[in-house]
Amino acid sequence: MNSTPAQQRLLEHYVKKILAAPVYELAVRTPLQTAPALSEALGNQILLKREDLQPTFSFKIRGAYNKLVQLSDEQKARGVITASAGNHAQGVALAARELGIAATIVMPATTPELKVLGVRSRGADAVLHGESFPFALTYALNLAEQTGRTFVSPFDDPDVIAGQGTVAMEILRQHQGSLDAIFVPVGGGGLIAGIAAYVKYLRPEIRIIGVESEHSACLRAALQADERVVLPNVGTFADGVAVAQIGAYGFEVCRFCVDEVLTVSNDELCAAIKNIYDDTRSITEPSGALALAGIKKYVAQTGVRGQTLVAIDSGANINFDSLRHVAERAALGANRSPVPPCGSEPARDDGCTFNTSGG
Repeated sequence: MNSTPAQQRLLEHYVKKILAAPVYELAVRTPLQTAPALSEALGNQILLKREDLQPTFSFKIRGAYNKLVQLSDEQKARGVITASAGNHAQGVALAARELGIAATIVMPATTPELKVLGVRSRGADAVLHGESFPFALTYALNLAEQTGRTFVSPFDDPDVIAGQGTVAMEILRQHQGSLDAIFVPVGGGGLIAGIAAYVKYLRPEIRIIGVESEHSACLRAALQADERVVLPNVGTFADGVAVAQIGAYGFEVCRFCVDEVLTVSNDELCAAIKNIYDDTRSITEPSGALALAGIKKYVAQTGVRGQTLVAIDSGANINFDSLRHVAERAALGANRSPVPPCGSEPARDDGCTFNTSGG
């Protein structure tokens, strides 16, 4: 990675923030777990970073807590507002409860009841507004301006990015040997920006590969245009990453730290959910399986063997009634990968909008 002095200073700034982030007052250090069946099938050592084991079943608690704990006493007294489809919402709700901060979470009206209850059970006010995240976001920003509460971005904030970057700090401490690439799910870019900043500053030889749903590939579009763009529409099957525009702070890092961006289909996500279940007996949400689906595509395209590849298993907030659909589509997605397929029907991907949890 050839970076300018200014870019190196930016990475150093984030590394210092990551090292100082007090996330473990609430978040946990998650395992970096070998996936033996996947490793054998793909001919590479596959490691899963189990962020689905966080208290809110998603990595989002890291960034949410790091942001809230650093607010001034005056800001804490006024309260916070955010917009989210689910995972960030639950992270903010839990962090706010622990810190004694009043929190209002604006969620799309289509949000599954599971996620709404997850927010309310942690003491926050859940306000349902709009048919999708952009509408909820606009409403939340206006509400923050009217009430004087602090808006907590799901991804476009340096403190949130630094909190998410603690994932990379753990990975490098947990696996100090050869590491070829880290695959990271991409929505608004907070997670990949934090991971990329930390890894590229300390271990620049490790490839950082973003993985997006082909129905919400805002980072790929931004890198191709060399500027942030707004997607005309997004699919919401992987609603944890259903974002139309990459965050400004995240893109500042991603434009020179991300080596490659892959996109995967909904069927490939379903197949990856099954792969993770087979190896770990855990059930991942669609956006949580993005990184593994990306690894499978990467191995199929490049033919690499004998490498050590890490997938961020970013979350497990999926509605139980969605699992039938996932199981049906998994067989089709398996046909696109080098893992032995479960069925022979041609793959179909319609960008369907199923009620799964994320954000």
